[in-house]
Amino acid sequence: MKAVLSLLLPCLLVEGWLVPSLVPGPRSPEAQAGQETLQTPTARNETEAQADELWLEAGGQQLSEDTSNLGFSLLRKISMKHEGNVVFSPLGLSLAMAALMLGAKGQTKAQLESGLRLQVLNQTRPQHLPTLFRHLRQRLSRSGELGLTQGSLAFVHEDFDAKETFLNLSKRYFDTECVTMNFRNASQAKGLMNHYINKETQGKIPKLFDEVNPDTKLILVDYILLKGRWLTPFDPLFTEMDTFHLDKYKTVKVPMMYRAGNFTSTFDKNFRCHVLKLPYLGNATMLVVLMEKIGDHLALEDYLTTELVDTWLRNMKIRNMEVFFPKFKLDQKYEMHDLLKQMGIRRIFLPWAELGDISVIARNLKVSKVLQRAVIEVNEKGTEAVAGTLSEITAYSMPPIIKVDRPFHFMIYEESSRMLLFLGRVVNPTLL
Repeated sequence: MKAVLSLLLPCLLVEGWLVPSLVPGPRSPEAQAGQETLQTPTARNETEAQADELWLEAGGQQLSEDTSNLGFSLLRKISMKHEGNVVFSPLGLSLAMAALMLGAKGQTKAQLESGLRLQVLNQTRPQHLPTLFRHLRQRLSRSGELGLTQGSLAFVHEDFDAKETFLNLSKRYFDTECVTMNFRNASQAKGLMNHYINKETQGKIPKLFDEVNPDTKLILVDYILLKGRWLTPFDPLFTEMDTFHLDKYKTVKVPMMYRAGNFTSTFDKNFRCHVLKLPYLGNATMLVVLMEKIGDHLALEDYLTTELVDTWLRNMKIRNMEVFFPKFKLDQKYEMHDLLKQMGIRRIFLPWAELGDISVIARNLKVSKVLQRAVIEVNEKGTEAVAGTLSEITAYSMPPIIKVDRPFHFMIYEESSRMLLFLGRVVNPTLL
């Protein structure tokens, strides 16, 4: 009887950006024209260390750009089938699939690199790609004020011969915690995994798994928890029920927050949209994009790129104004494997996927699912969340009052790395 090994990769992304481009720094030449320069091992090590540091910095910028564009592409694909509320973490998906790349080879690995837009980084220093992800994770965890927690779990079937090298590398680069269990007892395994995830996400996702395939051998889970507090909170005393326009004909009543003061903003005359920054403590920001006319929000998604967002950020100015912003909570779950297939990542879901670096018994080992769940809640205190463009920008054309009373997009990113943490669309704040 042929054993069918199935790898379930749920990308757990809980609660709720962008970049320049990579210019790899060349190493200092060790030989001038017609003359050889001798270096001691220590000097060579120092030179290599400096070159590695420069590459990590430039690579981090490229990774942020790649991750953001991955997010915008996924948003467009989600919108082809779903016009309602959206929230997901491009970073979380990228981390989970990058961890899987540690066990992939050949065309399977090549498709992952291409689908995740990592070709440029892989062409420069492929052996340093895991280090780049580790460097990013460490950078994001430095700010305690931000309240960002990221981690990975590997649930391994008790008789699955996982390679120690794969588990050790997962621990080294992604800090993956390994948990052994018996998937043949599907009910018990489901309860145990939900317990672990509920604990790691501080109760925000109590039930990720509704069912578990007893043939499963390995489940990888990546989670991101963001408890962001506004740099300047909204006063709850000013929150009142107000009208939110779903479209030209339908409205709902929502709790609308209010604050007057200095805000960083701009107005894009080409796309006719307001762009507003709402900063968090700990060097992160929510960018709110509000179309001037009701119903134009979906059309904007075709043009979202890191270059466009960069243009908005460069043209922003501080101005005293009044802002009305709705309270909302989103809870979304996506079967990302269908979307990843549309982006060219297909081989990993087939029985002949090249995953020989995960297990000695690699035959028929494949990824069966990639699940993503994201939860975000925005209130007065903050957020608790698990193209060189030709746009004409006018920084001072913002009205003295901006009222977010119609569908809008939001992006949450960490300022220093410009890494896109969460991307979403709010069409109806009263729905999850």
